[in-house]
Amino acid sequence: MRILFVCLGNICRSPTAEGVFRRRLEEAGLAEVVTVDSCGTGGWHIGKAPDARAQAAARGRGVDLSSLRARQLDAEDFVRFDYLLAMDDDNLASLEALRPADCDAQVGLLLDFAGEAGRAVPDPYYGGEQGFDEVLDLVERAADGLIDHLRQRLECER
Repeated sequence: MRILFVCLGNICRSPTAEGVFRRRLEEAGLAEVVTVDSCGTGGWHIGKAPDARAQAAARGRGVDLSSLRARQLDAEDFVRFDYLLAMDDDNLASLEALRPADCDAQVGLLLDFAGEAGRAVPDPYYGGEQGFDEVLDLVERAADGLIDHLRQRLECER
């Protein structure tokens, strides 16, 4: 099972989701059967580390984002991943516009897995430190819901 988290620049929300979800997978004993990555729909930050504020907020919760580097969404991602989960409607629209007709991957919003259908993870880039904590709160809730969903799906595939 392969999950891709998608935001605009891949330096705040999607790497935070990747880091949190990797940790949750380890805690759930699923790290060997589920792989995770993140990317941005835009290419402005390719090769850059996550925003220092995102790293600091994540580190405060025991999640290390320092090894992650931004990359841009690529057409092959629709083949490589089972789930492409956007942080907001704009990025979801970009995914849908680029999605090949024969794509079997599930494309949707991350917060759908937090029981908050249609809700966006707000972009904290231009705001204060509290925005990064809010992103973490939302991503943690969604990660727990996504873990539950994946457990059910993996059980059905056995």
